[in-house]
Amino acid sequence: MLETNLKFCHFDQRRDVVVPGDTKQTLKFCVDHFLNAYEEAIKSHGNFYVALSGGSTPKAIFKELTSSPIKEKLDWSKIHLFWSDERSVGPNDPDSNYHMAMEAGFSAMPIPKENIHRMHAEEDIEHNAGLYETVIRTITQGHLDYTMLGMGEDGHTASLFPATGALNEELKLVTKNWVPQKNTWRMTFTYTCINKSKHIVIYVLGAAKKVMLKSVLTDEKHFTDYPIVKVGTKSHKALWICDTDAAQEIKKRL
Repeated sequence: MLETNLKFCHFDQRRDVVVPGDTKQTLKFCVDHFLNAYEEAIKSHGNFYVALSGGSTPKAIFKELTSSPIKEKLDWSKIHLFWSDERSVGPNDPDSNYHMAMEAGFSAMPIPKENIHRMHAEEDIEHNAGLYETVIRTITQGHLDYTMLGMGEDGHTASLFPATGALNEELKLVTKNWVPQKNTWRMTFTYTCINKSKHIVIYVLGAAKKVMLKSVLTDEKHFTDYPIVKVGTKSHKALWICDTDAAQEIKKRL
């Protein structure tokens, strides 16, 4: 369970920030927060709809969730796995977010195949984005229980990169996005999808993120410059989980 002595900073109307400690302490908090959300969802509607993310921090969390003693605390038959974004590669490609999550431990869990909802971004990406949205709307009515996100050093999140077309998509839940910075197409959740999630969690760990973290939380940047600033609403606040290294520049605000 979550430690109750931690100070949650209500940063503004759309965002809360918590700094559990060093990297090890913060990863433990992330796992506990996931478990609490799982229990909440199971009690509410009998299933847990979670959108996974790529990145080193989610990978570490996945390994903890799929190892003893944590894995025994979860009824895997009631968990539905989605992804917040995907690269335009196949499921066995090392760059695939799906592949990373499966290799990190989920492939060994007794999750029904029909509960694993991979993004098919390697071909016909516009059509498959539409199909993925239909799956989300059908299974979750468009409201995920838990959306995991990271923050790139350029302020992107999911595959919502600075000055890209998907930033202005207001109707779709899932869309294709041309990312000139990477010279490739990506499939991604839109703000509309992310901001409907019951829990929106942004992981920011490591000193390399400290300057960007200060910028996106304290500067008046437009979302086209730093896309992550548009994550979180008054009714669905985003929780920023940061370790002490990442939070060095915002200590005075906490």
